[in-house]
Amino acid sequence: MLNIGLYLSTVLIWGTTWIAIKLQLGDVAVQASIIYRFILAGAVLFTVLLLSRRLQKLDSRDHLFCLLQGCCLFSFNFYCFYSATGYISSGLASVIFSMATVMNVMNNRIWFGKRPTARTLAGSAVGLMGITLLFWPEITANGFNQDVLIGMGLGLLGVWLFSSGNMVSVRHQKKGLKTTSTNAWSIFYGVLVLMLVSLVQGVEFTFSTEPQYLYSLLYLAIPGTVIAFTTYLMLVGRIGADKAAYSTVMFPAVALTVSTFYEGYQWTLLAGIGFCLVMMGNLLIFAKLPQWLKRNKSPKLYEG
Repeated sequence: MLNIGLYLSTVLIWGTTWIAIKLQLGDVAVQASIIYRFILAGAVLFTVLLLSRRLQKLDSRDHLFCLLQGCCLFSFNFYCFYSATGYISSGLASVIFSMATVMNVMNNRIWFGKRPTARTLAGSAVGLMGITLLFWPEITANGFNQDVLIGMGLGLLGVWLFSSGNMVSVRHQKKGLKTTSTNAWSIFYGVLVLMLVSLVQGVEFTFSTEPQYLYSLLYLAIPGTVIAFTTYLMLVGRIGADKAAYSTVMFPAVALTVSTFYEGYQWTLLAGIGFCLVMMGNLLIFAKLPQWLKRNKSPKLYEG
């Protein structure tokens, strides 16, 4: 049951962070808001680990991999995605981020020589088809001009970085390193790298004391970063990066469900079909097979 708990926590938290991200947009530069988020998240995580004496010691090689993970998961991937939204719609960005399922399958093969199961490939394909139908009006709104191609390129680069960060986490966990400790150091290095890039770009570090900005910053830093990144990367270590990445297909579906209640999102037949396909993808990947259909053992979502 632990795996299902990790999966649901990741999906529900990251599926609702879009509300907080939307509230962050305004007078404060995007890069500055991302840095504030990770400074707060890193400070909380380090404080908890130090007080509980659970901060694991890492050797110099582990720190180098944490630097790599920080660049992939806590700086450049966010930079790419936030930049991409300046060229493409949020719907298309969501579809591109869902490509993490494909990227993780490819990187698992490259990094660890692991072949994906037929169920994982089929479930991912069905889920991606569903997400495409959910956001089809936004995807086709402006055609595929130069700006759209630039946005798609930035988005795909962001997904590849996110997936590469997953692989580094798999490396950490295979070595017996704790996800919380490696996340803490990775956030620290990611913040340093993003601050350096922002200073070179001349980003102005202003701050907002508006309640909605402060509340959304807290939500993104604590549940959205400290909790969700930990549960997701633990899931990667327990069931595999290819299966865990299917949660990225669920994020937009959860976001639209929440939007139905908070923003009056109007469902169409096409969107309804897409949502059903996303759910079917979940079943294909995670549902238990009858005993007579099992041919080999593999990590399952429902293992405790």
